[in-house]
Amino acid sequence: MRWMSSICRLCGGLCIVGSLAVALVPPAHAVPEVIKDVIGRSVRITLPAQRVLLGFYIEDYFAVGGDKAFDRLAGLSLGWFVKSRPAVWEQYVAARPTLRDVPDVGSVQDQSFVVEKVLATRPDVGSVQDQSFVVEKVLATRPDVVVLADWQFKALASEISRLEAAGIPVVVVDFNAQTLERHLDSIRVLGQLTGETARAQRIADEYRQVVETLQQRIVKAKLPRPRVYVELGDKGPAEYSYTYGKNMWGAMVDLVSGDNVAAPFVKDWGAINPEQLLVSRPQVMFIAGYESVSRPDAMKMGFGVPASEARQRLQGFAQRSGWSSLPALQDGRLHGIYHGATRSILDAALLQYLAKAMYPTLFADIDPEATYRDFYRRYLPIQPQGTFMLRGQ
Repeated sequence: MRWMSSICRLCGGLCIVGSLAVALVPPAHAVPEVIKDVIGRSVRITLPAQRVLLGFYIEDYFAVGGDKAFDRLAGLSLGWFVKSRPAVWEQYVAARPTLRDVPDVGSVQDQSFVVEKVLATRPDVGSVQDQSFVVEKVLATRPDVVVLADWQFKALASEISRLEAAGIPVVVVDFNAQTLERHLDSIRVLGQLTGETARAQRIADEYRQVVETLQQRIVKAKLPRPRVYVELGDKGPAEYSYTYGKNMWGAMVDLVSGDNVAAPFVKDWGAINPEQLLVSRPQVMFIAGYESVSRPDAMKMGFGVPASEARQRLQGFAQRSGWSSLPALQDGRLHGIYHGATRSILDAALLQYLAKAMYPTLFADIDPEATYRDFYRRYLPIQPQGTFMLRGQ
């Protein structure tokens, strides 16, 4: 069989695994099905997947999959998550200690993600030489599916066929697009993969309700769209860092009817010319940050970050040349927001915060902080303590 020979070429001494895979009898509750991922690809997979290799969207997988999802991980691409949000990862490990033993298959961002690691995401299966080799254990630990973000799928285009030739299906989800459709489709796919379709539908319905409530009020009010600027503050005040055009924060601003001043000048993400920003005269401004920063004056938000520290760092950005004359600064509408909750189901709370900051008279009854904490309380095993959204002055 071609797929067996592919495994032999890729896995060397473990090629016997592929030869014996035909003997694998799926659990009684597992049903081979064809599902559609978010980019419309038809993927045949036995559901629910018992061994999942996850490329991105760790918290979304945990939230949709529930308790069983933690024990079904064959591997993780941990680079970005651990680097940017180390305190969050340690909380998950404390809540689910088995996560510490899940293999890290590398990161697409730094090109350390390699197919050989994916194919090897299994615990020690013993040795043929000392007769500790257990075929059943090998067959039971082989990854059932690799779940990738859309941008990872594109970046790994040359490697996808190698995975599929080895009999490992690849499924694409996408929260980076920050559109309602892609979010709902991604939740649906994660629900199918984990066997938690009812839980996924509930989460999807709640997310849809948040977005539609915001949009309906804004449309009904017929107010002018405020000019908005969002920047990732990882480089500190001295250097302009990423702002966003059509995706991530840019798409979120658009979703709640803000006029993103960067959109005409930045397609996806990149720095805006400082002079252009001053000419654009934003009325509401947001500086995003993570818990882990590499510069002493970078914006810092998230788990374990005191509000006083976040506000002090935000004030550093307010001192940039020319900013004191901007409407946003003159009206006290410079805000700090948590970058770690973007590209996620969790961004429902951030959408509320964006909308409330842009249209304060429309959303006095909405508490974005409560929305954020409540999601963790109901769907995740850790509780957020820190600063996730705040107004500068």
